[in-house]
Amino acid sequence: MSRPRREIEVAVDGGMLRVGVWDAERSDAPTALLVHGVTSSHLAWQQVAQRLPGVRLIAPDLRGRGRSNTVLGAAGMAAHATDMAAVLDALDVAQTLVVGHSMGAFVAAVLADLHPRAVARLVLVDGGLPLDVPSGLDPEQVVAHILGPTAARLRMRFASVGDYLAFWRDHPAFRNDWSPELEEYLAYDLVDAGAGMLRPATSYDTVVDDTVDMTTGTALPDALGRMRHDVRLITVPRGLQDDPPGLYAPDYLERVLPAYPGVRHRRVEGLNHYTIAMSPGGADVVAGAVAHAWEE
Repeated sequence: MSRPRREIEVAVDGGMLRVGVWDAERSDAPTALLVHGVTSSHLAWQQVAQRLPGVRLIAPDLRGRGRSNTVLGAAGMAAHATDMAAVLDALDVAQTLVVGHSMGAFVAAVLADLHPRAVARLVLVDGGLPLDVPSGLDPEQVVAHILGPTAARLRMRFASVGDYLAFWRDHPAFRNDWSPELEEYLAYDLVDAGAGMLRPATSYDTVVDDTVDMTTGTALPDALGRMRHDVRLITVPRGLQDDPPGLYAPDYLERVLPAYPGVRHRRVEGLNHYTIAMSPGGADVVAGAVAHAWEE
């Protein structure tokens, strides 16, 4: 049986943010804020949620994504962090563990910097540290370098949910990890594109703005330079297309991790950038990290 989830809306600058909440049975249960990736939604966390029945989980659709895709105004890591603080305030959460996947890890780091009392500790899942991006790229080249076909998908149109699912069935990241939870997540991603067609909820322009801010803006380096929280970093050896060496190559990590002595790193074999959160094996890893963080 799947774990019940409710959805609420929280007012933020520019509109209403959709937020998924998995309540725990105990009123004094610990809480975790789950922040999804650049083209994702709160349903990316379903399999993690099934493994943490004793933890209240709060998972927003970031502005410009999912059912928050109509929120107006600029994005960027600081804007997302401000939205996350508004969500915590709306749910009367004074302090919480924050888990971020992909771009959500960058948002989590900036949230911890801008609202340090709201964050107990961080779990960063295949994101959060600076990415290895060549210098001199224009914004669209930065997006293409990091996201590749993932960004191109945002400009595609689909005649039905079935067509969209068929598109993803051929995706190398999920060939061995297709699931009912994944189908629900993918169907939720689609919004009306007009003329009887559907499109992914996330706009290409939003992704460009966020990716450029994530890689060249000041919010992330400022946050990492002032980091005062306990941080666990999980990386995987395969990327968005199930391709090695993933977002963080081992030799790159060897160079950058010494600059962040408070980050405890774990490399998990056999998973890619998607399946670390959206597969049974990956959800086991992330849920275990959450449970262990609250036991410390």
